[in-house]
Amino acid sequence: MICGFILPDEGEIIIAPAYRDKQTNFPKNFGIIIDRPGYIASKTGYDNLKRLADIQQLISDEEIRQAMTLVGLNPNSTQKVKHYSLGMKQKLSLAQAIMENQDVLILDEPFNALDIDSVQNIRNLLQFKQEGKTIILTSHNKEDIDLLCDQVFRIRNRKLEHAESLSSKKALQKS
Repeated sequence: MICGFILPDEGEIIIAPAYRDKQTNFPKNFGIIIDRPGYIASKTGYDNLKRLADIQQLISDEEIRQAMTLVGLNPNSTQKVKHYSLGMKQKLSLAQAIMENQDVLILDEPFNALDIDSVQNIRNLLQFKQEGKTIILTSHNKEDIDLLCDQVFRIRNRKLEHAESLSSKKALQKS
């Protein structure tokens, strides 16, 4: 809904005017991971990201390579995406989400299919990326939520409710 792919049944989603694009429903300067992103299976991970980057022409080839390296992929690999493991596809999605240094990241289950070392790497990356960024992530893993989230919301009975913020929890634990 935030990205404009579907409309809410009730209520509204308000996006700041600076992020609105008059030609599309998709907000500007948002990076996202969605369930099962589409890639060209016969191309390499780098080739796929390069094609996406060429749409807006905001970043260099080196910045694409850096994003891939940050998430643990080799940008020089000749392996086609059709031969990627689920974890490698997830890393490619993460690289896509961060490669243009967007202000807002929407990450749906960003740790799915990642091995323990990759999870730690991505957690560190997201903690570093949070400086001046808004990151909205979904997770069923309490540890991810506790480590990465300042505010927590839950969906219960089809309603979004604010849960106690992490900073409040930490303050209570210290007292």
